[in-house]
Amino acid sequence: HSLNAVAKLAQGFRSENINTTFTAALPELVTPKGGNLEVAVYKTTETFSRANDKRILWDYVSLGTTVTEIRAPVTYRYHVRLADPWELEVRGHVCVVRAPAVRASLPPAIHTDGMEKKTDRGWLRLNGKEQMRDLEKSITPTLSTYAERDAILKHVRETSRKTVADFIRAWLLRGEHWRSDRFSAVIVVFEGEEASDAELLPPTVTLEGSE
Repeated sequence: HSLNAVAKLAQGFRSENINTTFTAALPELVTPKGGNLEVAVYKTTETFSRANDKRILWDYVSLGTTVTEIRAPVTYRYHVRLADPWELEVRGHVCVVRAPAVRASLPPAIHTDGMEKKTDRGWLRLNGKEQMRDLEKSITPTLSTYAERDAILKHVRETSRKTVADFIRAWLLRGEHWRSDRFSAVIVVFEGEEASDAELLPPTVTLEGSE
């Protein structure tokens, strides 16, 4: 290679150049769902219950307790926004990616075909159906809150990290940068994590591990 060719290759490894190229490539990579990259899917079964105890005569006489319960399979989906700021840094042959925060895609999907309902009505109570309807109405907003629980976000974060790393690796492959003499590893750090975490985290994907 001539000195000019070497200088041109070195220019391509500069962080600001990588950032510019990646940003310019985003419109081609935007998904049909409005520019979100889906990064994780979490499936579980959630149970919701409600109890209503009715009493009369200054609470001395019980008319019984109505207990309603709904159990349903739920799919939570998570994404990062491609339109949010992304920062890429070159560290030797490692591409360090600071990606937007992982967000819940709302509302979660409730699989009604697997939904189970149960009502234990008190012996003088006739409000089981009404209480079931009220419980059904509360499910979607409740699940939207559940989707952002720290426990679930922690569970899906590593899957999301791998998805983003594979996304970046695919972009590097398109530019013929994913090879031993250019980039051979990607480390992903999400918004909200300490910038220094990039120095502590092992590579999210490596050239050897992806072959």
